Amino acid sequence: MAKTFFEELNNANATGVAYKNINLKKAALAYFANNGHATIADLCKELNLSTPKVTNLVNDLINDGLVMDYGKIESTGGRKPNLYGLVADSAFFIGVDVKHDHLNLGLSDFHKNLVTTVEALPYTLDNTKASLEELCQLINNFIDGLTVPREKILGIGINISGRINYATGYNYSLFYFDEEPLSKVIGNKVGIRVFLENDSRAMAYGEFCSDLVHGERNVLFLNLDYGIGMGVLINGELYYGKSGYSGEVGHIPMYDNEIICHCGKKGCLETEASGWALVDMFRQKLAAGSSSMLSRTHRSLEDIHLPDIIEAANNDDMLAIELIAKVGEKLGRGVALLMNIFNPELVILGGALAATQDHIRLPIKSAMKKYSLSLVSNDSKLKMSKLGERAGIIGACLLVRNKVLIS
Repeated sequence: MAKTFFEELNNANATGVAYKNINLKKAALAYFANNGHATIADLCKELNLSTPKVTNLVNDLINDGLVMDYGKIESTGGRKPNLYGLVADSAFFIGVDVKHDHLNLGLSDFHKNLVTTVEALPYTLDNTKASLEELCQLINNFIDGLTVPREKILGIGINISGRINYATGYNYSLFYFDEEPLSKVIGNKVGIRVFLENDSRAMAYGEFCSDLVHGERNVLFLNLDYGIGMGVLINGELYYGKSGYSGEVGHIPMYDNEIICHCGKKGCLETEASGWALVDMFRQKLAAGSSSMLSRTHRSLEDIHLPDIIEAANNDDMLAIELIAKVGEKLGRGVALLMNIFNPELVILGGALAATQDHIRLPIKSAMKKYSLSLVSNDSKLKMSKLGERAGIIGACLLVRNKVLIS
């Protein structure tokens, strides 16, 4: 039985003519993926190949079940060319967005459509082998529940916080238990190739590919959750830095305080302007006698978590609104610093705290205007996330789709 294209793609022993043919097929698929439908003439120009060679290449991809003929298109004269494009259900990609206390999972097809999602699946992220085992089991359970054959799932993109080297698959902040990269450890347990990505970068890419962005090419995405992460797009491309650790905005030394950050240092932006900081301030205020609807619904201060405060703010709880505004003002100073450095066209606010909408946006915007250079801030837009909780899984699916076609 002849091997499928993706079996050939994963064959590390392919050499010579076979290797060149695989790369040409990848290049053709990548063109379809990025541009939609195309004619033979379009591909000839892109691949710098003759019409007979490209015709044979397209026919091979049709036989592989990856490309189909969508029929003739209108022409200004002469023979009408045929239009070719990807077959939506020929390949699928999984996105896994790992949050502090839950998972979001999604399956997308070759046309970038989300086929199915599971959101807010209970899961506690701990830096333990038991937590890693549970993560792998939940991913396997999701795959087992799909109607799509496993062999059609070409890759899994997993977003997780921490210092991640996307090229090697290591996470040096979480689940760093042995010498093997985390991507390989999880891939061995689920039986599908895994790509690891920083959660904020994947969310940034998901938002960038949504209709929230209208032609902007230089974009900052802020992931406002328990911590503060950032994804940077420069000229439409994700910026990683030398080792893939860019975007650690939460650890900018902004304050002269004695609060120890989760990174082990003092004075980081996260110590006073993050979800962790908000929870700590809220509990301290209640302990000092402040009033809130949460003091009536929660018996213990330790039972109050970030989602509770966000929900309270959205239900007009004055203490929650007041403290979110305080966090927003401090975040705004950090955003002003970023704007002075990057001069972006667009700043997008996402993550858990973005669910409070104007409660967080307005103080950020006010401080941003106050502390950034006016010539810089006047040229930049500030928008709230369009995709919300789905930003991560959409970004993960799109990124793993790209990586399968170019790696």
